[in-house]
Amino acid sequence: MGKPTGFLEYQRLSEAYEPVAERVKKYKEFVLRLTDEEAAVQGARCMDCGIPFCNTGCPVNNIIPDWNDLVYRNQWRQAIEVLHSTNNFPEFTGRICPAPCEAACTLNINADPVGIKSIEHAIIDKAWEEGWVQPRPPKSKTGRKIAVVGSGPAGLAAAQQLARAGHDVTVFEKSDRIGGLLRYGIPDFKMEKSLIDRRIEQMQAEGVAFRTGVVVGSADLPAGIANDAKEVVSAEAITEEFDAVILAAGSEVPRDLPVPGRELDGVHFALEFLIPQNKAVAGGAPNPISATGKHVVVIGGGDTGSDCVGTSNRHGAASVTQFELMPMPPEQENKALTWPYWPIKFRTSSSHEEGCERDFAVATKAFYGTNGKVEGLKAVRLEWKDGRMAEVPGSEFDVRADLVFFAMGFTNPVGSLLEAFGVDRDGRGNAKATTDGEGCYATTSPKVFAAGDVRRGQSLVVWAIREGRQCAREVDQFLMGQSVLPR
Repeated sequence: MGKPTGFLEYQRLSEAYEPVAERVKKYKEFVLRLTDEEAAVQGARCMDCGIPFCNTGCPVNNIIPDWNDLVYRNQWRQAIEVLHSTNNFPEFTGRICPAPCEAACTLNINADPVGIKSIEHAIIDKAWEEGWVQPRPPKSKTGRKIAVVGSGPAGLAAAQQLARAGHDVTVFEKSDRIGGLLRYGIPDFKMEKSLIDRRIEQMQAEGVAFRTGVVVGSADLPAGIANDAKEVVSAEAITEEFDAVILAAGSEVPRDLPVPGRELDGVHFALEFLIPQNKAVAGGAPNPISATGKHVVVIGGGDTGSDCVGTSNRHGAASVTQFELMPMPPEQENKALTWPYWPIKFRTSSSHEEGCERDFAVATKAFYGTNGKVEGLKAVRLEWKDGRMAEVPGSEFDVRADLVFFAMGFTNPVGSLLEAFGVDRDGRGNAKATTDGEGCYATTSPKVFAAGDVRRGQSLVVWAIREGRQCAREVDQFLMGQSVLPR
């Protein structure tokens, strides 16, 4: 694939970023797409490796060598057809996926891997610009009705696949707009929301109906979960009206930190900061939580924590500090031990580059302040041994904090939703549904299926798309006795 000697002749070229001083002034995307010529050269680096581990490293099993070769040969129209055959929304993954495919690239054994993510980004953006992405309505209708609860990547992927199979699909979303955490969890500087809007228009043209501001099951949601719903629809009404139901509501319950001082003003879950910011960028009311001129502490070292860092910098925070419970990972992985799997190594995001102090192996013990408002926190250093942590005696320290964000992940989906449909839960509180053998993605409740984070726990957008696609096939098989939808 690509040019037989391309990996020897050409170096990896990563996408460029706008300068920090410019990009922190706005909430627009700042990653500069490769030109057609640059993408072709990067496609030429894809070696004829025999066994393309990138395909299995990718959760949706993108046929990566094929579209790398097509880009190299300037056959862009065919490239988007191959890309769309496995991925409904490559404009999402081409921007926010961590690219496990690149970790699995054969070149990554002893050199820089092929820039797969940047090529994917170039293909889909060019396809939209050229007008190649068009609605694909079904040639005939089945008369079967399917409800999808949740409009994140799993729900959208399942809905699009089932609509193209001829079913009548209705997507229910408790927020005021479609997209789930794609819409309100991921900042616009990482993914602008116009990308979602044009996919929604495509799906509506394919027959998908969307109902926003509707919560299914119960309006009594745990703390930290945003809810714009003005209408409640019972699980009984859904199961009575529809022939099948897909639960794709994500893993929404945020992990809390119940230490002294938790109740102080200025201590928030991450999404209490990120969701209003995305709404403000979309023209809504200003974010009620302002980081301007404040000393911000972000607890949690993952993507959500990075998003809090980037957003705080755009507010003009006086300082941003990020704590991680785990020890600092190595600067470089031992490829002989980790390839082709996703390696644990030190990574610096674009938000970190904009300004952030990072500290590892730190546990927060308490928050303190005056007049009910947080002013700082007490922390302690940790020592990790054999997978267990212990506090280091005498290592306690204080950090100034006018604003604290919990970005420690999400524990499980909303329990009341699963209870409303009579769905059993696994040991982690997720919807119990297998992906092996017969009845994949089927829950313990008749005609109710589950896909994405609601089933597997918090994960990546690309995993959600995979599960949505696979679940759609199982639902189609359940309703029709057979399915032509791909897995």
